Amino acid sequence: MSERRARWAWPALILVLAAAGILLALADIAVGTRAIPLTEVIVGSAAKAPTVEQKLHAESFRYDRTRFGDRLNFESPIFGPLNPYQAVRAFLTNGAGLVILALALLVMFPSRARNAVERLEARHGAVIALGAGLVMVLLTAAGITLLRFTLLFLAVVPLVLLVALIAALFGIACISLAIGRLLRRGLRLPDVHPLAAALAGALVVFDLAVIPYAGVFALAAVAMAGLGLAVLTRFGSTGGWTFGDLSW
Repeated sequence: MSERRARWAWPALILVLAAAGILLALADIAVGTRAIPLTEVIVGSAAKAPTVEQKLHAESFRYDRTRFGDRLNFESPIFGPLNPYQAVRAFLTNGAGLVILALALLVMFPSRARNAVERLEARHGAVIALGAGLVMVLLTAAGITLLRFTLLFLAVVPLVLLVALIAALFGIACISLAIGRLLRRGLRLPDVHPLAAALAGALVVFDLAVIPYAGVFALAAVAMAGLGLAVLTRFGSTGGWTFGDLSW
């Protein structure tokens, strides 16, 4: 790869991933994501939804009196109503939020993130992390169910959910960095700052999350793998998780 091409390889990749995220969000909105309600959290509701549109107008009219977004509704014979404005808005809010959280966690915990990524890149690391995440989700759900019958429910359950959320976000940040490193090796890209690689990886995660219908399952798998990775590595500690700690 020539020096000139190498200089623009990463920016070009990031732009392609960003454009793919916008197009996938547009398709996800167009095909009617109400079939999977959780997807509405990622990209918003479909363009044709009277009750939702009325709600959006009531909330956003004071900020955008031109109603520019309403003028960008297009009818498609294949996908139905298309609204590029809403797709871009979804990318600039949820997509940017995911990227910022991932990069912030990597900046705050660089050594722990490295340990977690090394564990993830080990043989069968991704499968083990996903399995551990599934086990943790089941244990968390069981624990919350039991706490519902105690007086500690109101105080403990929010704390349990907060810890699980932080652990999943840390794991997703590490997975983003691992994906960026995988892209560098797979596409034979030049070396780049780790945060740039993590940016590309986070965009891949967002692109997976906005795949029509299947995106919610992809996001759930990544979140569970992130939770499992955080638990297996004890938030990226050097020692990692081992039952040997129970013997002394």
